[in-house]
Amino acid sequence: MAYKVFDLQCEHGHVFEGWFSSHADFDTQRERGLISCPLCNSTSIDKKLSAPMLNVSGAKAPAETPAESGRASAVTAGMQAKALQHLRQLLRQTENVGERFAAEARAIHHGDAPERPIRGVATPEERKSLAEEGIAVTPIPALLDDDRLQ
Repeated sequence: MAYKVFDLQCEHGHVFEGWFSSHADFDTQRERGLISCPLCNSTSIDKKLSAPMLNVSGAKAPAETPAESGRASAVTAGMQAKALQHLRQLLRQTENVGERFAAEARAIHHGDAPERPIRGVATPEERKSLAEEGIAVTPIPALLDDDRLQ
């Protein structure tokens, strides 16, 4: 499946990347509040404008890009493979607590549960509440939290 990569920006100016199957997929996920800034958990997200080539009078033709020469695909594939390998390792080293993530993270933070690496599901509101309590969490795409990837 091919993905569209968009540069996204939250209301606080944080810029990050998002991968979607289509423009409509991005719009649907944004409307449902499923996209949040990885730095501040804001769900007020917009696509940034991108212009791969500007039509400027008198400008020189752009040099050949790595993608056009074929070099980028090898680098990208290698980087993707390495990233997936690291993500699989992360998944194997964490306990999936599912919907109990916020409660379990709080219990660990307050010393009411044994310290261990966990992963699970949390709403944007739960992630914001955890951050306000000083509990650092990092969102990962739902696809990556799939035990079948291990």
